[in-house]
Amino acid sequence: METDLVTFELKNNIAYVGLNRPRKMNALNFDMFKAIDHVIQKIAKNRNITAVILFGAEANFSSGLDVKSLSKQPSKAVSLLFKWLPGNANLAQRVSIGWQRLPVPVIAVIQGCCFGGGMQIALGADMRIAQPTAKLSIMEAKWGLVPDMAGLASLRQIMAKDKALQLTYTADILSANEAQALGLVTEVVDDAMARAESLVKQFQQTSPDAIAAIKHSINKSWNGSIRALLSRESISQIRLLIGKNRLIAAIRQTKNPDKSYRPRQSWW
Repeated sequence: METDLVTFELKNNIAYVGLNRPRKMNALNFDMFKAIDHVIQKIAKNRNITAVILFGAEANFSSGLDVKSLSKQPSKAVSLLFKWLPGNANLAQRVSIGWQRLPVPVIAVIQGCCFGGGMQIALGADMRIAQPTAKLSIMEAKWGLVPDMAGLASLRQIMAKDKALQLTYTADILSANEAQALGLVTEVVDDAMARAESLVKQFQQTSPDAIAAIKHSINKSWNGSIRALLSRESISQIRLLIGKNRLIAAIRQTKNPDKSYRPRQSWW
């Protein structure tokens, strides 16, 4: 589902994904959820993509859920939340947790407001780089709702429980520096897009298979058992050892630092 509500541009094997509803401060309507989900699937199928930069159009990330739009379309609200099994991700959750499931680094560039559903989407990224003027909030409680877009999967790993409860109870709006102090933001810089692109260039110096294995291992093992962690590490290492990119990485370190990596292995 290609729409102008979510833009997709591929440059130097980097996927630039833009939330593009600027007149509504990139508020999320049903079609945007569908479009984001489609873009995530598209990226997952392209083994040449090495990183994703996620951003909002015209100086805002997203003001959150377009409640008015969805309230006028109850059937679409049901579609947004529907799932066959409670443990599966519905459409609303896939637009956040889907970024974590991609085998490539995902960086959210945050400008302006990043509220509610927008914050949940940003939490799905591996890193959040914010402009100093950005404002962030876990805002669902103001609407009498619980955060239900899977952002908690990331929030529980980056913030103390008491602080997460406080922010969620109060729906306070944080400055970029306040958010960074709590771990909600990775870095605060004057030019967040330039910093994201600089980081991605660094990531591209590493084997895409190693990046995929690292992301998979850390995300799966962060709150898992030691036995599961040890098993996952061993399996990932075997996969890397039999792949061509591991040999290319060695050549880059010893003989030819500019030798190109192969596309990511298909099993990541």
